Amino acid sequence: MQVNQFLENSAAQFPNKEAVWYKDEWMSFITLETLANKLANYLKEIGIRRGERVAILYENCFNYIIAYYAILKAGGVTVALNTETTTDSLAYLLYDSGARAIITNARFSKYVVPAIKRTPDVKHVIISQDDLSEYELIGHCSQVRLNDIYNSGNPEHPAVRCIDIDLASIVYTSGSTGKPKGVTLTHLNIVTNTRSIVSYLQLTPQDRIMVVLPFYYIYGKSLLNTHFFVGGSVVIDNMFAYPNVVLKNIIKTEATGFSGVPSTFSILLNSSNVRKLKFASLRYITQAGGAMAPTLQQEVAAVFAPAKLFIMYGATEASARLSYMDPEALPRKWGSIGKAIPNVDLFVADDRGNELPTGEIGEIVGRGANLMVGYWNDPLETAQVLRNGLYYTGDLGRMDEEGYLYVVGRKKDMIKVGGERVSAKEVEEVILEIDKVHEVAVIGVDDATLGEAIKAFIVPRADAILSSEEVMVYLRGRLPHYKNPKYIEICTALPKNESGKILKAVLREQQKNN
Repeated sequence: MQVNQFLENSAAQFPNKEAVWYKDEWMSFITLETLANKLANYLKEIGIRRGERVAILYENCFNYIIAYYAILKAGGVTVALNTETTTDSLAYLLYDSGARAIITNARFSKYVVPAIKRTPDVKHVIISQDDLSEYELIGHCSQVRLNDIYNSGNPEHPAVRCIDIDLASIVYTSGSTGKPKGVTLTHLNIVTNTRSIVSYLQLTPQDRIMVVLPFYYIYGKSLLNTHFFVGGSVVIDNMFAYPNVVLKNIIKTEATGFSGVPSTFSILLNSSNVRKLKFASLRYITQAGGAMAPTLQQEVAAVFAPAKLFIMYGATEASARLSYMDPEALPRKWGSIGKAIPNVDLFVADDRGNELPTGEIGEIVGRGANLMVGYWNDPLETAQVLRNGLYYTGDLGRMDEEGYLYVVGRKKDMIKVGGERVSAKEVEEVILEIDKVHEVAVIGVDDATLGEAIKAFIVPRADAILSSEEVMVYLRGRLPHYKNPKYIEICTALPKNESGKILKAVLREQQKNN
């Protein structure tokens, strides 16, 4: 099976069903399928062949979904580009991926035009923009309006033959050195993971997911694929800067599911009317994209009840998902990432990949058909994480006597204070127990005496007054002396990417420059 068949099969089975909601309008499966066929046939006409890369630079919308499945229908490989971009980063990703074409809109032209001038391998621009004159001046690429393709394209299925081990997507993620890494995923990787997620969430055609996470992010893309796989619906809301609007749209569209990263739920709990609203249609909530502190898990579960909270764990390299926590077991296992999803092995191992006994701390490793082929053009980084048939996640963890996994920290997020190793995650979770705390990030900073010292950046809840001394007093009773932060900075916000993940690398760089 190929990923594009998620749309094709749903269009055949539920042609006129409401498939995607965006800006108060619904689009049916058959409309999406017809437009995707037109775009796929155009890609064939301009010479896009099986295995060639086509970039998408678009916010979540109808056109993003059409472009995604159209590229796959044509046998191409989708290159998901972060919409928080610059000309330099865009030029690098287009060059590195070897993209032959880009599908975008007018919003990004100020970056796309100068980036394409520097990447002569990009031969085609497909864009939602009336005036194409700035693209016509580039010289080495053709340009066409997306609406012209929709109005006059061939609606027949393009009939390009692919097999499930063909590449489907390259998803770029931040590298350990700051250089982006292109995670290469086959149709088999994505389909396998999609089937597993559908199984444990028990998704049906009646399910309708509210999507606030960007589709270029692997978690956001998995929401699209899992619901199209079963013939469910997707509700797009790009207005999470106004969380109360999103909550009202959950009620308005009768969404059955909602998904977010930890900061998503922190914002809802601290900066919205979520406690005053009732979500009669909500069946489940999912969380991934980083560790959620047990105190936050408990609050989210209580606020959204009776909807079930699924705590999930994964990585872009795993096509999204590696484990999930059964909501029924969650009250006994707060803080756990649960057990492996169907068709995945997940365990704690030593450096040689040998499984460690219960309770011992080691690296969490996985194996399964959902794991990436490797990093695009980067055999050295690939060899670091794919060894002997196993994927080394970089997370340190332990397994309890019932087989539930717990993440204790990142290998690269351990702080060496004198001769002691401290998990930043452990310190963050204790700080989050303080009622006045909204968000926190803990890093190691250079220290002449200790080598590294612990620094905590804390964002208080709205209208809360919190002092560094108040935090220090609390921590003295909860943590050993060497795990207490030497420095505490109360701030108004933490640097984040568009998916809501806290960017500790930015904090570290800021400290070096101070």
